[in-house]
Amino acid sequence: MAEQNSADKGRMVQRIRRGLHVRGIRNRWLRNSFLAISLGIAAVAVIFIVVLWAYYSNSIRAGLENKANTASSFFASYATTESEYLEMAAYYIADFNEKNELEVQFLTVDEGPVVYLSSYGLTSGSRPDTEDIRAALETGRIRSWSGGDAATGEWIMAVSAPILQGGQVRGILRLVTSMRPMQRQMIVLSAIVIFAALVLIFLTYLMNMAYVRSIIEPMASLTETAKRIASGYYGIQIEKEYDDEIGDLTEAINEMSAAISRNEQMKSEFISSVSHELRTPLTAINGWGETLLAGKLDNPQDYRKGMHIIVSESRRLTKMVEELLEFSRIEDGRFNLNIEMIDLQAEFEDAVYTYQEFYKKEGIALNYTMPDREFAPIPGDPERLRQVFSNLLDNAAKHGGAGKRIDTAIGEEEGYLAIVIRDYGPGIPEEELPHVREKFYKGSSKARGNGIGLAVCDEIIQRHGGRLDIHNAQDGAGCVVTVLLPRTAPVKQEAGI
Repeated sequence: MAEQNSADKGRMVQRIRRGLHVRGIRNRWLRNSFLAISLGIAAVAVIFIVVLWAYYSNSIRAGLENKANTASSFFASYATTESEYLEMAAYYIADFNEKNELEVQFLTVDEGPVVYLSSYGLTSGSRPDTEDIRAALETGRIRSWSGGDAATGEWIMAVSAPILQGGQVRGILRLVTSMRPMQRQMIVLSAIVIFAALVLIFLTYLMNMAYVRSIIEPMASLTETAKRIASGYYGIQIEKEYDDEIGDLTEAINEMSAAISRNEQMKSEFISSVSHELRTPLTAINGWGETLLAGKLDNPQDYRKGMHIIVSESRRLTKMVEELLEFSRIEDGRFNLNIEMIDLQAEFEDAVYTYQEFYKKEGIALNYTMPDREFAPIPGDPERLRQVFSNLLDNAAKHGGAGKRIDTAIGEEEGYLAIVIRDYGPGIPEEELPHVREKFYKGSSKARGNGIGLAVCDEIIQRHGGRLDIHNAQDGAGCVVTVLLPRTAPVKQEAGI
């Protein structure tokens, strides 16, 4: 049993230590939370840069297409011959006021696209073969293209607008602009966006680390305390500093520490008590046995007295061992009930009549009040219930025998069958009443016992779907124990102490 309790305690401490294991929390947080946030910020920055790039590119393309559309419409309306087209093209280039920003090219198409006139002059006579020109010739509509200039390698954007006469392409008006200014502007904007993203990531890192530290530091303290509890410092308490989940965990560890301390103390007291309880009858049995074997008793009365003591102490030892075995079965889950329909009144009356003569020899009056009527059978385990009656009557005589009187009765209470046992002893101190059903608990009582009798009784009653109430009498000295059993309640088979 002690080994089982030690194993349970070890498993409890291990669970808490696993819950408090802070090693690697920072790494897991950075890997899972911070990395995800950083990737999200980086993705937003990249998308923003791409959107800016597309916006500026589309703005430049839209401006070029509008200019090309206006100019090509003018040429298509007034240039009716090739000579007029070329003459108007020369005038257009001469008056073009955006030469520093744009290059205007007029292409002839009779012998393939050839640059006839150019605002830069250097490209005249060249034969550009780009997608915008080919598409404009094929579709008769304005088309654009961007890419590297075949001659200079510079990144440019070009818009080609076909000049139509009678449904035929007479020439092509082409506007070309360098994308280098936009590149420089986009590099600056991209640098600003990237810098802002890095600053945001850094601030996020600082905030994350501050938050993680606010968790790790108290968790480390809790871990250290859990280790101290595991190493045997039972009962130590941690000051609660936070009113959150960490505060709840602190309270749980404090409660666990106090509970382990109480259990250790009760276990020590239990071992000491059991050792004493076993030693006393064994000493009496051994002493009287040696005396009888030595044949030193000549008086038959002394001989009978010795045999009576041996039998009485043997029975007490048997009862103690049975109680310990019963408690062990409950602890390891081997405790079960054999339910049948029983006459509870008859079972209780048998127990009372059995103890009446025994207590009479000790000067204790065991009284029983007959009920006004008989009660229908209820589901229960007769052997276990007799064990409960025996323990409760034994406790009444042991702890309240000084009053020389025990009253018992059976009746009904709130739909239950109620068995009441009252003694007239000193009662139970009020501060001990909530604990009397705990295992190993003996309180301030000096009476002999191992502290598990009421725990076993309470378990048996709970598995019958009932309850065990213990309180002091209101009208005088003594303790009142009430066993409440349901008439047709489901039996609890899975509960444990």
